[in-house]
Amino acid sequence: MANIRVTKEFTFEMAHALLGYDGSCKYVHGHSYGLSVTVIGKPIENATNPKLGMVIDFGDLKKIVKETVVDIFDHALVLNSKTPKDSFNLKQELFDKVIFVDFQPTSENIVGDFAEKISKELPEHMKLFSLRLRETATSYAEWFAADNE
Repeated sequence: MANIRVTKEFTFEMAHALLGYDGSCKYVHGHSYGLSVTVIGKPIENATNPKLGMVIDFGDLKKIVKETVVDIFDHALVLNSKTPKDSFNLKQELFDKVIFVDFQPTSENIVGDFAEKISKELPEHMKLFSLRLRETATSYAEWFAADNE
């Protein structure tokens, strides 16, 4: 059986700010993100397996991505961990979902982080092929496994 690519798409809302950036993205702002997750593998051939003919059940892929990425980052504020914490009051309920990351939270870095998180959770018989993280209607960053081997 040939390798087949399977893609599931997700949407979520997230805010970020780019520490030290020389444009307006240095300010806290948000986006409606679109995430396309593509895995590759051979469809299951075991006739006794209820997933016969599938690389992965779309529902199983949805569960993995929601638990590792979407549910965590949806409606979160993502900031570089070097952002001065005294610039806002983290004790306010308004900041209950602030995620500090050890990188500049650009689409490029975020998609790489997501690839690492999702890859760890996939079943052994498949691998992550690519991710596309759409930040705006006309802008996105992509990650491909072939570029990172």
